[in-house]
Formats: sequence, C-alpha cells, structure tokens
Amino acid sequence: MSSNQDIQLEVDGDVAIVRLNRPGKRNALSDGLILAVRHAFENLPSTVRAAVLDGAGEHFCAGLDLSELKERDAGAGLHHSRMWHAALEEVQYGPVPVIAALHGAVVGGGLELASACHIRVADSTTFYALPEGARGIFVGGGGAVRIPRLIGAARMADMMLTGRVYQAEEGERAGFAQYLVPEGQAFAKALELAKRVAQNAPLTNYALMHALPRIAEQPADQGFLTEALMAAIAQSAPEAKQRVRDFLEGRAAKVGKG
Repeated sequence: MSSNQDIQLEVDGDVAIVRLNRPGKRNALSDGLILAVRHAFENLPSTVRAAVLDGAGEHFCAGLDLSELKERDAGAGLHHSRMWHAALEEVQYGPVPVIAALHGAVVGGGLELASACHIRVADSTTFYALPEGARGIFVGGGGAVRIPRLIGAARMADMMLTGRVYQAEEGERAGFAQYLVPEGQAFAKALELAKRVAQNAPLTNYALMHALPRIAEQPADQGFLTEALMAAIAQSAPEAKQRVRDFLEGRAAKVGKG
C-alpha cells in the first residue's frame, strides 16, 4: 500500500484500490488531488487488471475545492479545464476498467470524476448534484460530455438550472449508477465486481473501454466496421482461443439465471 497526502493506492491481488484521501474536505478536488488521480492511473502496476475508485470518509467527492477557485482569464481557465480533462482521460481510457464506489456526496467535479468510470456502484446515502449553475460557473472536468451520456442533456440542464438533487434511488433510475446497495456496502460490491472484471480476457476489457464508447458515437456504417475489426482482433488472441475451447469442451462455467 502506498499513499500521499491526497490519495491512497492499495493492490489487492489483481485489483488496484485508488482512494481519494481528503475526508476532512469531503474529498473536494484540489488541483493536487486531480494530479494525484492522474498519476495513480498512469502508474498502476502491470499486474493490475481492474481498479476500484473510492472516497475516504462519509463522502465520495463533494466537487471542486472552492478555496482554490481563482480568478483566471479565459486562457488560464481553458488550460485549467484541459488539465482536468487529461487527468480524467487516464481514468476512462487508462489500462484497466474502473468501478466507482459511491457514497454520500457525488457533487459537481465529483460527479464528473464518477462519470469517467466504467461501472458505478452507489449506496443508499449517495446523492448527486451539479451546483455550478448557482455559483455562476460551468462544468469544466468533462461533465458536459460524459454526464449527458449517462442521464441525457435535459436532466443535466435541469440540475444546473434549478439545483435539483437526485437521491440514491432516483439517481439509479436516472442512470447515474448501475448498482444500488444498502448503506456502507458500495465498496464491497465494487471490489466484488472488480475481481470479476479482472478475470476477463484483457483484450476484451480493452475493447469495452476503448472501442465501445467510440463505436457508440460513430455513424452506423463506421460503427459496424470498427466492431468487426475489434471482434477479429479480440478473438485472435491466444487467451480468447483457449477460453472458447474450454467452453466447447465443458471446462468453462455456463451462463446462469439472475
């Protein structure tokens, strides 16, 4: 296990646990913490096959650390936003799938960070909000791209225009999270899922992280071609061939109900 002031990294078998570590600030995102997130995902051990992103204390992340909010001209603001983009790109398009364990506040920049993960598990204490509209600012960490893909542009606009807060159950229905669990169980469920994901063929996981979201944005004719190319590459891997043989010869588990 390694740590610094802002973040903790622990490796549990082939799963990395990356934990935001500013509980006294509700894990508010300072520039230092954003850069620590980027560094953590850029430097995951080569043995890691999946990751869990968690927040220490009672909240996942309460958003931007407003104590660091500075007056910036347009150029400085642009570069600051692009710094966030580069960090969150390492989460979404890094080496392994990332499962977020959400609890308490998932607000502003915290929701932007969660939306960069591939699977989100929320517990019953989770709530989602985008208070930037009331503060006279706009999302700058990729939220304008990623959040509408989860919940739609109309819901996001409503949140920013009116200050609407989604509680855990309605948030899961809206699409913020794929799993909803009782209070205190988000991390355990996220770790369980990460261990399952880590057993997949690495090239299949890579395709789901890097190809699937791009296919979804392509015109259909381009998407079909990209899918065909990715399918051919994935099934040509020696591990994929062995897995298919195991299934055909009765050595692999079959898909069950539930």
